[in-house]
Amino acid sequence: FPREAGRGETVMAAEPARQWTEGQLKSEEVAKKDIIQFLQQSASEPFLGEHKLMGNIKNVAKTAKKEQLIVAYNQLFETKRFRGTESVEKVAQQLKDVKLGAGQDKAKAKIPEVTSNEEPPKYTKSVLQKGDKTNFPKKGDTVHCWYTGTLEDGTVFDTNIVSSSKKKKSVKPLIFKVGIGRVIRGWDEALLTMSKGEKAQLQIESDWGYGKKGKPEAKIPPNARLIFEVELVDID
Repeated sequence: FPREAGRGETVMAAEPARQWTEGQLKSEEVAKKDIIQFLQQSASEPFLGEHKLMGNIKNVAKTAKKEQLIVAYNQLFETKRFRGTESVEKVAQQLKDVKLGAGQDKAKAKIPEVTSNEEPPKYTKSVLQKGDKTNFPKKGDTVHCWYTGTLEDGTVFDTNIVSSSKKKKSVKPLIFKVGIGRVIRGWDEALLTMSKGEKAQLQIESDWGYGKKGKPEAKIPPNARLIFEVELVDID
């Protein structure tokens, strides 16, 4: 009986047939491990839990008596509590488990992961020029960028782009390792979504910019929303 037919599935599993007669079960022909394996593949999780048949087959065989296994086998066909038929009870059982001490700790540990994954990014990106859509930087890669940073009122507070053709030859793009905190978080996060050659406008909330302190030396006030035009020219 396919193992995949159970967990989390809404479609009812096909009803398994009896593998052995009563006589065969009581004989040496059928081992405890055979019965356990059949029950684990055929019975619902709550049924297995009630009969203490969950876990490693060898471990279950050490603690379970054959008489108990035969009773469980017969009960399975009498009650028809086959795998995939007790999804509602399974959910209720899981809720009970969560209330137990160990389960509660696990549940608490999982909650921050979900919220952190679902936290909306504190920047928006508008693509001005498409990249190759193939080469994306990974954390720790060295990126080469041209950029201009402005405040919401249009004041340019920083740029490495020069208009003079003489100066252009001597100016190099900004080079740094991305995704490891060398620059503001808005840059780190946004650049990982850009491909080589892409140019984008980034509107970065202050939390992912310079925050409550701002950056007075660059004339960036506290809680400032920053707007950058960034071009990802190369990735090492």
